[in-house]
Amino acid sequence: MRSEITFNSNASPAARYVGWAPVPVQVQLADTTGATDPVTVRLRNQNAAQGGQVEFFTSATNTGQAEIELSLPVTGEPADLRIAGVFQRPSSADGDAAVEVVDANTSEVLGVTPLMVRIRKNAATLSDAERDRFLTALATFNDRGRGRYGDFRNVHTEAGSPEAHGSTGFLPWHRNFLLDLERELQAIDPSIAMPYWRFDQPAPSLFTGDFMGVPNPHGTLQFSAVNPLQFWVTDGTPGIVRPVRFNTQTQHANVFSEASTLLLGGQDAQYEAFRQLEGNPHGTAHTSFGGSISSIPTAVKDPLFFLLHANVDRLWAKWQWHFQRFDVESTDTFPAQGKAGDPGANRVGHNLDDTMWPWNQVTTPPRPPTAPGGTLAPSPLTSAPGLSPEVGALIDYQGVLTPPTRLGFDYDDVPFEFPAAS
Repeated sequence: MRSEITFNSNASPAARYVGWAPVPVQVQLADTTGATDPVTVRLRNQNAAQGGQVEFFTSATNTGQAEIELSLPVTGEPADLRIAGVFQRPSSADGDAAVEVVDANTSEVLGVTPLMVRIRKNAATLSDAERDRFLTALATFNDRGRGRYGDFRNVHTEAGSPEAHGSTGFLPWHRNFLLDLERELQAIDPSIAMPYWRFDQPAPSLFTGDFMGVPNPHGTLQFSAVNPLQFWVTDGTPGIVRPVRFNTQTQHANVFSEASTLLLGGQDAQYEAFRQLEGNPHGTAHTSFGGSISSIPTAVKDPLFFLLHANVDRLWAKWQWHFQRFDVESTDTFPAQGKAGDPGANRVGHNLDDTMWPWNQVTTPPRPPTAPGGTLAPSPLTSAPGLSPEVGALIDYQGVLTPPTRLGFDYDDVPFEFPAAS
């Protein structure tokens, strides 16, 4: 006999990636030779001592189990369940987790399915291999200035700034911007998850020649001979200029601490107050350096931009988790209900039901006159948030309240929790 497991309703190995949020899985018997009755099987981690670890759920509201038993029909009909990564037991390499299906009566192994518990991690904690895979994919995507990275650089400009800054859409817009690049990098190397720079802590391993570079006396970054970022080019100009305004080996950027940031929403945990983080720590982290990253129109020329914004997004994700701010119908979660043109609405692009530029490809005023990059990169894990997403589609990113809205990423220190029973 032989079993098969399908992840995310996609039979391709490209869908075998999970985070902390449970994903739908189907288990079936593909070869029933010798079987006449339903077969009871046990699902478990093949190696509980190393690699990424998963747990199993029989419904969308129960507690995960390290092992689970299922009865599989000999007709080949699938049994449905959910699988999630065990919090703080992520993978460090593609396929280093594996689900083993065992005949509960004979202990015969019917199938082993490799997968990855793919999680966005603190850049300071990455292994050398994880770091190098990320840098290689990033450099490949840029292709010495000839690649698609230029579209991302051309989105975050003076013309595009009103779409992304200064109002309620700041956090959803940048969440989508990060997700777009992450999916592009995963098309190059599916083991990639966007790392984050936790700017309220020293990160000496990040600011090295092997990773994000070290500035010379003129502020131009120097890289080691094996770092593919040494060939970085944007706007036809080689190199990255990033003079520092703090000691990157012993100090953190001069920003609010994480604890202070999570309190920005006030006692009532309101988004409208929390989004003040756009100034500090977000803006202050940018201006902890000179060079391109310190200014909106040029910030994306420096790839550190995305590690910085991954941390901004992580702070929002942690605030959402801590205060359970996933309900898009609540003004505490997101105050700008409706869409542009409604009474009292914000500028277009900053309301819950607005589509976001450039992914909507709208180039008529007040949108910018160009829309580089096309629609959002698709994912084999989920159809959310759509190719031309609305602002509201970026809020319940784990699918806590609405599982189909799961966006396919998680952070190493932000767990998934089922909603409390009412």
